[in-house]
This record gives sequence, C-alpha cells and structure tokens, in this order.
Amino acid sequence: MTNALNVKYLLAIALLSGFSAFSIVVAEEIGDVAPEARATEIEMSFRDVPLLEAAFIDTSPEDRNDGIVVGELHAGGDGKGPLIQLAEEIADGQHDNFDSLLVAHKGKLLFESYYLKGRVDLPHPQASATKTYTAMALGRAIQLGYLTMADLDKPLISFFDELDPARFTEGVELITLQKALTMTTGIQIPEEQWEEFRQNAEQIQGRKQVQAILEHSAPITTESQSFQYGTGPDLIMHVIDAVVPGSAEEFIQDELLNKTGITNYGWSISPSGLPEAGWRTSMTSRDMIKWGMLVAGKGRWNGEQLISEAYINKAVSRVINVGDEDVFGGGPDIFNQGYGYFMWNAVMRVGDQIYYSTSAQGGGGQFIILIDELDLIVVATSHERNPSTLQLTAERILPAFIQ
Repeated sequence: MTNALNVKYLLAIALLSGFSAFSIVVAEEIGDVAPEARATEIEMSFRDVPLLEAAFIDTSPEDRNDGIVVGELHAGGDGKGPLIQLAEEIADGQHDNFDSLLVAHKGKLLFESYYLKGRVDLPHPQASATKTYTAMALGRAIQLGYLTMADLDKPLISFFDELDPARFTEGVELITLQKALTMTTGIQIPEEQWEEFRQNAEQIQGRKQVQAILEHSAPITTESQSFQYGTGPDLIMHVIDAVVPGSAEEFIQDELLNKTGITNYGWSISPSGLPEAGWRTSMTSRDMIKWGMLVAGKGRWNGEQLISEAYINKAVSRVINVGDEDVFGGGPDIFNQGYGYFMWNAVMRVGDQIYYSTSAQGGGGQFIILIDELDLIVVATSHERNPSTLQLTAERILPAFIQ
C-alpha cells in the first residue's frame, strides 16, 4: 500500500474451512463501497446468509445520509494503523467470527468494516442487546412525561389496573421498576411452568402475562432479589404499554426509531402481543452506532432531548455489582463488572490506566461499547458463542485513541 491512506480498503479473502479460517489474498486501495445485501439475502434467514467473498475495511466511511456524521482516521493520529492491523487479523481468521466492527470517535464514524455475514444494509440479530433498546424506550416515556424518575422506585404492580392482586404470590410489591430494569426482581418460576406458558400461549396474552408471572413465582423476598439474568424485560415492556398513548409497538416506532431514522430493522412480537423486550430484534451495525451515540449524547439526538438525561446517567451507572466470574466478551483486562438499566458495565485496563465502559451485549457477540472518557463507541456483530470483544477493545482499540 502506498502512503498513509485515508481511502477504502478491500481485502480479498479466500475461505479455507468453516467460518473462521481465512487467508488474505490481496490488499489494495480501491474506491469501493460497503457490501450491500442482495435481494435474495434480505429475504432469507440470517443463518443462511452466505459469507462475503471479501472483507471490507474502510477508514473514511461513506456518508449514507442516515443521520450519522462521518470522518476519517488519520495516520499517526487516531488509530488508523492499529485498527487496520486488527481488521486484517480478523479477516485472516485470527480472532472471533466477526460480521462487523465499527468505531466512532468524538461523534463521528471513523472506521467501518464487514466480514463473513456482515452487510451495511442487512439487520443483524441482536439477541439480548434488545434489552438495552427496551430500556431506552422506557427512558423516552419518562422524557415525555408518561412516567417520572420517581416512578422507578414505585411497585411495578401500581402501573396496572386490570390485574387480580388476590392471586399474586407473596411479596410482589417489592418489585419496583428499577428492580425490573436491573433484573433483580426476585421472580422464580420453575422451567416446567415456563414450558406450559409456551405450550399454552393464551395464558400469557396481553396483560395476562404479567398476571401469570406474578401468580406463579415463588414468594418474593429481599433475599431472593439478587441478580438473575432474564427476569424483568417483559415486565418493563408491559409498563410502557400501560402508560403511553396507543400501544408500546407504536410508541417505540414513532417516538424512538423514527426519531433516530432507524427504519431498516426487525422487532418481533412476543406471545403476549407486545414487542419482544429481551431478544428477537435485528439492527444494522450503523443503527447500533446510532443507539450508542444516543446514549453517549446523554439522550440527545439532532438537538432534541429524546431520553431523559437523568435516566441515561442512571442507566449507564453501576446500580448493582454482578461479579467477574463470567464476563461475556471479557479477558484479563476486563474487571469490576456491574449492571445498570439493561446495560452492562466494567473497568477496562490499558497498561497502568483504567477506563469505565458501559455496553449493550447480545448473545453471539453483539456489542455497543461506550467509553465516555475517550468519547469512543465500538460496535461489533458476530456469530461467536464465546466472544472476546471487550478484551480486544481494551487491548487493541483503546490504545489507539489514548493520547
């Protein structure tokens, strides 16, 4: 390659075996654009999407008129060389099975790359990153006055009129909105009961889902209200649906997605008839950058306060500690893991320096990682059961942006 380039790179790669072993055949400057999905790929299940013939690495992302401000990585200044090296290693199969890796710095998208099943216009399954989007929808309801910050400490059952409290298990009044947002509800339902709900969906249609959960749980106590992954998102979606005008689905689309220009997405409907709250959405990598920018901007988008700043500050804070025994995407430089409002947080170590990070995380390797001190956003998608994305961010990406 000639001089320190700020043009697009295309790495032609040859598939050797499986999903992870690639060899770089040629690396050259070209004025290409990010790979887009063919019509047939848009219609098929994501798991059937074919692999790209070439990895795409871009240090001057295209302005696609999608509301994202773009810029350029500059040689020797903001990480160009290290990021290209990391991207080449990903293309060569030396890391996780990434589908995309994007980096925004100081409010601008500076780096964009796609591999394997990644396409610039193809929504990627998000898994549990969906929880973060649900949390942002609640924050939008607060900003518009349908809820208040004080409501976060109120019993969840106080937002519903149509339930039968006589049939509730003991202690449900201990479940507040904040307990649901931090997955410390204390709800404990046997797997056999969940399976019965799945087999008989009429039991959990509409608000009957809330009734069923609060009936069939073991008694709620302060001792049982420890972090238990998975409990809470559906309850939050029901609260949104109960307090906003119209439906939760209309509210999310009109007041959040449309406001940020997110139109190419998937958001499945749960058996209750409400939008899924904890999984089964899909977003493009660029729209994941938008979610990150919305949070990094303290809830502001294009000059409008979409989400309460006080709520954002709480959402990204360490409301509870969850321990370092199992850090998804972690490694030796990731520690002090905590949880906010459907968002993870952890300390990242770079040499003798430490940085607080917060992130949306989805199974399979979906991440929106924010490091406020560096004004940095890292987005990654992959199909990797045991990703190392947080560790790679600390080890390979942060150093490129530390002055």
